[in-house]
Amino acid sequence: QVQLVESGGGLVQPGGSLRLSCAASGSGFTIYAMSWYRQAPGKQRELVATIIGGGTTNYADSVKGRFTISRDNAKNTVSLQMNSLKPEDTAVYYCSVLSVSGYNGDEYAFWGQGTQVTVSS
Repeated sequence: QVQLVESGGGLVQPGGSLRLSCAASGSGFTIYAMSWYRQAPGKQRELVATIIGGGTTNYADSVKGRFTISRDNAKNTVSLQMNSLKPEDTAVYYCSVLSVSGYNGDEYAFWGQGTQVTVSS
């Protein structure tokens, strides 16, 4: 089992910045992809950013140029630096990882509990 705990959410004014972090704990799994998703009330959950392999990243068009995803394999963490925040960025942000079990070789996805980000003046 891998447990993910997000932190860093809060209230910020438009144009401000916020940094989210996600810490993974547990053993027996090798993480090969880490992502941030978000979901606003009444809307579908959407993929915000992904980092895979040797560091390749992908971003949703709505956040490209403003958000940066990074990871620290030694610390088992993934972060999302969010700059130039807009009211439409308001959502619950979720950390997610894809991993391979060391016990049976199967692929597993794990999700954090989410952290609220509110962008408002």
